[in-house]
Amino acid sequence: MRSRQHTKPALRRVLDESPESPRALNDSPNDGAQPANVLGNDGALLDAYSEAVASAAQRVSPSVVNIEVFRKKGASEAPAGTGTGFVFTPDGFVLTNSHVVAHAHRISVTLLDGRHAEGALVGSDPHSDLAVVRIGASALAAAALGDSARLRVGQLAIAIGSPYGFQCTVTAGVVSALGRSLRSQSGRLIDDVIQTDAALNPGNSGGPLVNSRGEVIGVNTAVILPAQGICFAIGINTAKYVAARLIRDGKIVRAYVGVAGMTAPLHRRVIRFFHLPRETGVMVTSVEPGSPADKAGVTPRDLIVAYGGSPVGAVDDLHRFLSEEQVGAKAELTVIRGTERLQLEIVPSKAM
Repeated sequence: MRSRQHTKPALRRVLDESPESPRALNDSPNDGAQPANVLGNDGALLDAYSEAVASAAQRVSPSVVNIEVFRKKGASEAPAGTGTGFVFTPDGFVLTNSHVVAHAHRISVTLLDGRHAEGALVGSDPHSDLAVVRIGASALAAAALGDSARLRVGQLAIAIGSPYGFQCTVTAGVVSALGRSLRSQSGRLIDDVIQTDAALNPGNSGGPLVNSRGEVIGVNTAVILPAQGICFAIGINTAKYVAARLIRDGKIVRAYVGVAGMTAPLHRRVIRFFHLPRETGVMVTSVEPGSPADKAGVTPRDLIVAYGGSPVGAVDDLHRFLSEEQVGAKAELTVIRGTERLQLEIVPSKAM
């Protein structure tokens, strides 16, 4: 039972308190013979694991909803797919994926108790693949939200959703990795993504990923189809921020500079001469007339290597820097133009 050294304290107590636990057997006098009830102790451990999964699922399932989307088709409407969401406030706000409700003409929400409610889209953010829908229903159970910053690799992760329309299906696994990046359908990177091996299938999108206490730690969003057990969830801390902004404004505000660009390698001599920390930068392919970049003097073929003093090695770096806080704030844009390094002052505007 070498694995006992790695069990959680709650599970270890189950083993220690068992009259036939390995500790009790080891403490009792014997002649070094193999304990006869090892399988019984494994059973206690598995029972504790099963109880943790069942309790978490029972706690969260009343908050989980099935979402059916309809789109306009001529004079009528047609089903356009299903997904999952979960109620996170008692007054009917539901969190789900942006791609689940994209281009929806009508949203139908089914609760665990069989009630149906029409959903109104409060706001959607394709860049983080999150959306908020509101339903008008009484006696709603709101899911408890956890803290994704406190997650550890290897801890229990439970996914609840409606794959292929099978409502409130539960799968369990572990947190496989933290800090992953996932590209959204809009092209931006979603940072701080949770990787898990809890099985996800079409229809699980937008459902909660929860810990053993039944707290939501992530929003299930994607699965790598050719792989086995590689699934992703957006950290709940990111979801809290996005949901709050969507409820307040209906959208997420981001900064805009007005350039199109691509990640490009820097010449070794340029890197050495200017002591640049990255081997790549963002090559500007076009500048929108009248944009903040145009007013700052940025021209096509400039290589952006820093923004606000922070290195820029790829287009995704520039996306990360252009947050809501940068709107209207002066920043220093460092570009390489030919053999010169230029410091341009830029004031990003609000993205439309």
